[in-house]
Amino acid sequence: MHKTIAEHPSLADKFNKDEERVNWHDQTLWWVRAKRDKAAHTLPEWEDLRNLASQIKHNVLSNLSEYLVQFEENALKNNIQVHWAADAQEHNAIVKSILQKHGVAQIVKSKSMLTEECHLNDYLQKEGIEVIDTDLGERIVQLAQEPPSHIVLPCIHKKKEEIGELFHLHLGTPAGNADPQFLTAAARLHLREKFLTRKIAITGVNFAVAETGEFVVCTNEGNADMGAHLADVHIACMGIEKLIPERHHLGVFLRLLARSATGQPITTYSSHFKKPRQGQEMHLVLVDNGRSRQLGREDFRNSLKCIRCGACMNTCPVYRRSGGHSYHNAIAGPIGSILAPNLDMKDYADLPFASTLCGSCSNVCPVKIDIHNQLYKWRQVLVQQGYAPAAKKAAMQGMAFTFSHPAFYRMAGKTGKWFMKTTPFVVNNSFNPWYKQRDMPEPPKESFHDWYKKNRKQNE
Repeated sequence: MHKTIAEHPSLADKFNKDEERVNWHDQTLWWVRAKRDKAAHTLPEWEDLRNLASQIKHNVLSNLSEYLVQFEENALKNNIQVHWAADAQEHNAIVKSILQKHGVAQIVKSKSMLTEECHLNDYLQKEGIEVIDTDLGERIVQLAQEPPSHIVLPCIHKKKEEIGELFHLHLGTPAGNADPQFLTAAARLHLREKFLTRKIAITGVNFAVAETGEFVVCTNEGNADMGAHLADVHIACMGIEKLIPERHHLGVFLRLLARSATGQPITTYSSHFKKPRQGQEMHLVLVDNGRSRQLGREDFRNSLKCIRCGACMNTCPVYRRSGGHSYHNAIAGPIGSILAPNLDMKDYADLPFASTLCGSCSNVCPVKIDIHNQLYKWRQVLVQQGYAPAAKKAAMQGMAFTFSHPAFYRMAGKTGKWFMKTTPFVVNNSFNPWYKQRDMPEPPKESFHDWYKKNRKQNE
């Protein structure tokens, strides 16, 4: 049974009611995009790195089953307990079983888009297990009872004054204090107690090395390290596509990831986990959740190259002015719009249409995913499968008829021009989405067809 979900246009309208928020959201993300450009331009070999990363990922996807077997063998040799999950439900059940085995009802968790995708927090909380997100942005949206709106900047949609109010309500900070340094210090004190008292920590995985059986977690706050090193049990959750063949390939991806995400040369912490320390348990949950299906779609398999840098979001004019929550999916923006329909075409049929197809997302992608082409192809698939809205389908059929019948096309053009000239209110009204944000153009004095006929006769 499909759940009822508000679609992108209506959620974007809600976000756009606060024009001031929209403007600084747009400007802040473009500032991050500009930082990415500056960082990229410092490396003469930037495009070579992008090409190499794309080729490495292509090799992984083409030989995924072999690399997964190799990775599991090496991880087991390292005393990591490996679990396989076909979907989100299995993933959540595996995590719950580990917690139950140790009698733990309170855990800490660092940023993991996979656990967001699987709705792990909601699942565990319904089972009576407290989950504390330790990434500062993730903790802020958790206190606000919201999902992250960006995969790298989870609370980018929040003003510092709103964060101050949240901290006053939940952490007891002074009312009205919105100083970022003070709020960060308060969060540090709040989270330090959680790190010291929780016996199990969950992390995501940025990269997993088939050659060695190790995995790498990249953070700027060190919260993943703090949780994993203080806990008796470390549970790492990863999608099966996060593999790279050999350790030396990490140098390519680590140089691309932070520059693409925030304009940094490298993340503050790039932590390698190869084996549990003495007396610790380490679990690794490998999750499919539709990835094998996406791998089998020739037009869309390259989307699995994604390294979750968020560069496509920072550059996308639609994302910047509609907000991450308008995508009603764990992963928003252009990349989320080509990943989500693979999970459920019906629920996410609106997302590939939330794009201008300008191609900026493909231009900044560090692994050269053809995102804008895949958005266009998803539109075709969704219409063919009957998931396009009836009104849009009827409009497209009407346009197809008009463009394929020249006489009707010319008559429609003349009729439209007459209405725009004599009764503009027929076009310029709130029922026309284009008119809501734009001034409609003046009707032309003559059509191109008429102009061409007249000038061709004059030149003969």
